[in-house]
Parts: sequence; structure tokens; C-alpha cells
Amino acid sequence: MPQMAPMNWMMLFMYMIIIFMFMASLNYFAFMYSNSTSSKKNEFSKINWKW
Repeated sequence: MPQMAPMNWMMLFMYMIIIFMFMASLNYFAFMYSNSTSSKKNEFSKINWKW
């Protein structure tokens, strides 16, 4: 029925928006940072100034 087509398009649009929001939040919150500072030793070369 052509009268029901706008409702069908609206449901499809809402479905796509919900999937997009779910994927965006999954991508944002599920990202794990690799902690590279603990594996690296901080070595500073001390400079002896001789005036």
C-alpha cells in the first residue's frame, strides 16, 4: 500500500541511525590504548657542566 511507505522509510531510517550510533559508541568506548610508557625505561643523560 502506498500509504504505508513513508512509515516503512521512517522505520528503516531509525534502524540505520540506531545501528550507526551503536557502532560509533562501540568504536569510541572499546578502543584500548597500548601502555608504552611502562615498557620504556626513562634514562636521562646527566650533563656535568664544568665552568
